[in-house]
Amino acid sequence: MSTVLPALRYSAEHEWVDDASPTKVGISQVAADTLGDIVYLDLPEAGSTITAGEACGEIESTKSVSELYAPVSGTVVEVNADAVANPAVLNEDPYGAGWLFTVEVTEEGPLLSAQEYAEANGGELA
Repeated sequence: MSTVLPALRYSAEHEWVDDASPTKVGISQVAADTLGDIVYLDLPEAGSTITAGEACGEIESTKSVSELYAPVSGTVVEVNADAVANPAVLNEDPYGAGWLFTVEVTEEGPLLSAQEYAEANGGELA
């Protein structure tokens, strides 16, 4: 069963956010496990504006290509260059080294608590 970290909040589309400023964004272990071997990331550029609920990139795995949806609105501050260079890190450590980008948040989209996300997606709280 996929792990869900209780310190994070989650979108229905399987992205997570932390409570730092700027806010880190990543994908849940549920998403990483479902996607399989992740081989390519197309992420928003630093300085670009993203809007909660809208597509802001793509994640390609050996199984499929999936849209990445912004869980918050704001300006992208930093992109995780290590994850772009080695997308497999999302499978190995989606909550740590596999973060995707940081955002200076202006507005949050609808987010679920870890408990709500785990219940809805068959995850297990860590």
